Amino acid sequence: MTANLGTLLQTWRERALLTQEQLADRTGLHVRTIRRLERGAGSGRPHSTSLQRLAVALGLDATERELLIEAARPAPAPQISEIAVSGHRSVPESPPRHDRSLHQLPAAPPLFTGRSADVAYLDQIIEQSGPGPVVVTIDGMAGIGKTALAAHVAHRWSSRYPDGQLFLDLQGYTRGVRPVDPRDALGRLLRAIGVPGGQIPDDLEDRAALYRSCLADRTVLVLLDNAASEAQVLPQLPGSGGSLVMITSRRRLAGLDVTHAHSLGILAADDAVDLLVRSSGRSGSPADQRDQLMETAELCGFLPLAVRIAAARLRSRPSWSLLHLNERLRCFRHRLAELEAGDRGVTAALDLSYAHLEPDLRYGYRMLALHPGLDFDVDAAATLMGQRSTKVEPLLDHLLEVHLLQEHVPGRYRFHDLIRAHAMEVARVEEGQADRRDALVRLAEHYCRAVRSAVDLLYPYERENRRRAGDADENLLAVEDPARAATWVETELTNLLAVAESSDLNGWPEGTLRLSALLHRHLRTRGRYSDGADLHERAVCTARKIGDRLAELDALNDLGHMRRLQGRFPDAIALFAEVRCAARTTGDQHGDLNALIGIGQVHLMQGRYTEAVGSFGAARSTAVRIGCRGRELEALLGLGWVRVAQGDPAVAELQRAVELARAVGHSTAEVRALTALGLSHRLGGRHGEAMSLFEQAMRVARAAGEQPGELEALIRIASLQRILGRFEEAGVMYERAVRVAREVGSRNYEFEALHGSGRLQNDAGRPREALALHQRALDLAVSLGQAAEEARAHDGLAHAHSTLEDHEQARAHWRRALSILIALGSARTEEPETTTAAIRSHLERLDAEAEREQATSASHAREVLHSG
Repeated sequence: MTANLGTLLQTWRERALLTQEQLADRTGLHVRTIRRLERGAGSGRPHSTSLQRLAVALGLDATERELLIEAARPAPAPQISEIAVSGHRSVPESPPRHDRSLHQLPAAPPLFTGRSADVAYLDQIIEQSGPGPVVVTIDGMAGIGKTALAAHVAHRWSSRYPDGQLFLDLQGYTRGVRPVDPRDALGRLLRAIGVPGGQIPDDLEDRAALYRSCLADRTVLVLLDNAASEAQVLPQLPGSGGSLVMITSRRRLAGLDVTHAHSLGILAADDAVDLLVRSSGRSGSPADQRDQLMETAELCGFLPLAVRIAAARLRSRPSWSLLHLNERLRCFRHRLAELEAGDRGVTAALDLSYAHLEPDLRYGYRMLALHPGLDFDVDAAATLMGQRSTKVEPLLDHLLEVHLLQEHVPGRYRFHDLIRAHAMEVARVEEGQADRRDALVRLAEHYCRAVRSAVDLLYPYERENRRRAGDADENLLAVEDPARAATWVETELTNLLAVAESSDLNGWPEGTLRLSALLHRHLRTRGRYSDGADLHERAVCTARKIGDRLAELDALNDLGHMRRLQGRFPDAIALFAEVRCAARTTGDQHGDLNALIGIGQVHLMQGRYTEAVGSFGAARSTAVRIGCRGRELEALLGLGWVRVAQGDPAVAELQRAVELARAVGHSTAEVRALTALGLSHRLGGRHGEAMSLFEQAMRVARAAGEQPGELEALIRIASLQRILGRFEEAGVMYERAVRVAREVGSRNYEFEALHGSGRLQNDAGRPREALALHQRALDLAVSLGQAAEEARAHDGLAHAHSTLEDHEQARAHWRRALSILIALGSARTEEPETTTAAIRSHLERLDAEAEREQATSASHAREVLHSG
């Protein structure tokens, strides 16, 4: 029988999700017969009744049954050339020749999908190969499709190798079977190319020499599948001639010389969906169905083996919908159980990879899976394993070589989702609960010390306000550059938030409280308001659970600031009020001061200027009394912004705020002070000075990575560009500002960008576009409860209606804007266009025009009357 029979049987059995034992039970054949047929062992043809039973049990269609019968036909015996024997070793005087070519390649994968880039790369290597032998290695994780790719490419190029194609499964990762010994592998290959068994030398080196001699003047394609190591395949590499050797392995065979190495990744998303559709028979044409198919492929990690098993489940269970399968796969802990298919399931494949590891690598595999984040660096890995980084690095390298770990960017490591699920389960089974908890506590402590080192560099002015931060390790990050510290925090931020959540769950609440306190300023600076709110809510719950009142007040204050920045003002006021009440009871002056400033900032943003002045004034007095310069700066800055918002330039106070911000290293306050100072100059008509200050604020914000400050400076520059008639530049800036405001979740800055865009559109002669933008801005202002901004939006709508000569609508919006400003007790806003004087002037103009129109109409009516 040909070698194709075993491959076909195995392929069809796996498609049917049957083990060898199950197939034997369904056919009535002995399991040893099934194994022998799949291995291609023996030379006899299976009985026709056995073939019929196999076809029925496997659900083969007519075409597949013909393939089965054809593959079961015995091949003619090869013609063997005589081999001369010289001395005590069997060395040929001339290599034996075959009269007919060998075709041992497994069947071309019938459902091979995608991999166009991989195929093109291998095609290029083969097409451009020189006169010597070509060796290509294809490595990748279990189930990634290495053999399928190799077989597909081998069939594409088989005609180029007329002397035959050889295939050998080296069983490097086969359950219950030892990897094929190199000596035995050479024996099989030599017999396949026509060397009689009696003339094959016993010695490994002699067999290798004979093999190289046999291939020296031939063009043969050799596919060595499932290699365990370089040592296993090295003897099977030709020394000369035009042969092609393709090797697949779960590990990178970096020790082989003169090879083209190709690491195989997961399938592209669309290719994974196509494989799922083709394998399952489910249509992917409707849009909603396509989305569900994409989710299935994603839950399978775009791993071909997992995708095929999921497809087989759908095929064998017609009553299952994609929604049902996806619901089962969404449970991360049980996902592997849903992707089982006997010895060919994902777990079985990964179990083999795990079993081949040395004990220290198995320990590392288990410990690394405990990391709650998405990826990790060497220091985090060493912390989890309780070892030095220098000892852990070689272990990580080895896990990379065997494709149990990925290095997606230099120095950062992660698991494929399914490998991580496997490693977590192994850790759960083989590591005690106490050991797992100790590792996670070590990791949380490591991150707390590292964050403390970073934020002390980035926000030195916050040290006086952090009452719960733990001990700092000055050398932990080994950097003194704030920019590099910021890069580290941004890189690790997702991990830090995950560790903050897991710390409390794993019995170390201190980690949650510390990270909440340490990360607050960074999350505010980067505009990560939603993440900050989630973190601080968790910290409030944790503090209450363990009865830590001081930590609770700090977390409540921090949560209040996040709610304020999200535009959720009632929630913010309630949180600050709760802190103030508790702080007065406990004598917590720092907590009370922080809450006072928060309340003042909410009043300022809502246009309640009298209340804002009261809060900021009280906060400034307290800050001076207790020696808190950072909070004194914030109160001073708040008072300056109140004056600017009322249209009253506060140049002296704001210049003082700029100087104080620079003295204490408060970049956020410096940006806000420069921006307010620029607005003061703009109010005075000094546009050049204003532009210079806005641009300076932009540079400081960018250098500090302060996204909200950069966004505000961007909006102010765009506004000034509009006033100066530079519409095109202003339009680009406003569009960018709207996009960034939505990305960071700042509805306040989104209002400013939309409102400014509306002003620009009206100035540029596009009043209808202006109406739409101002209406969106008004809706935002109303939802935010910002009365001053409502007045500004009404003013913008009135101007657009006036341009359209819709005077009644213009009058209605100006009257609404005027009533709001009167209720606020404010004659001005930060916009020169929106003042009570300007609005009254517009209304007077409309009234005068209306009177003129009435007079004209009356005159015309009299003329008509007299003419009649």
